[in-house]
Amino acid sequence: MSFEESVEKVKDLKQTPSDQDLLELYAYFKQASVGDCTTAKPGFLDFKGKAKWEAWNSKKGVGNEEAKAKYVELVNKLIEQHGLKG
Repeated sequence: MSFEESVEKVKDLKQTPSDQDLLELYAYFKQASVGDCTTAKPGFLDFKGKAKWEAWNSKKGVGNEEAKAKYVELVNKLIEQHGLKG
């Protein structure tokens, strides 16, 4: 499955993945599509923004192709765990 197919398939999961899995998906997606995080860290009270920033920043240095491969791998794992709608 390609990266682009995985991006579409993840929307069809029967259940919402855990917060940790969602953060991993976000981080690998951003790393694959944008590259290293260069934005300022969100403020102390922006808990969601801070968690997303920290997840993405933790992937700093991971190459584009590796990030895409890790994203696809995680989506496949989530499909096995949760199944797809329809």
